[in-house]
Amino acid sequence: MENSTNILVFATNIRTENDKQLISKILNQKTEIRQWNIDQEDIDCVLRIESDLLSEEEIINIIDAHDFDCTPLE
Repeated sequence: MENSTNILVFATNIRTENDKQLISKILNQKTEIRQWNIDQEDIDCVLRIESDLLSEEEIINIIDAHDFDCTPLE
């Protein structure tokens, strides 16, 4: 049986290129994350993460631990 990939979507305050570079170092180290991107053009700086293993809460904890805000979007 094939795992379905969860696509988790969050509003963040990752606004600048420096913010993005910092968070990309962190997210790229997480082998549980298949793919991620951030839309800094969007007012909510939307972060999308594809992962089979990480929960919404775990991702929020990762982002919050680096002094960024992260709120789930529906």
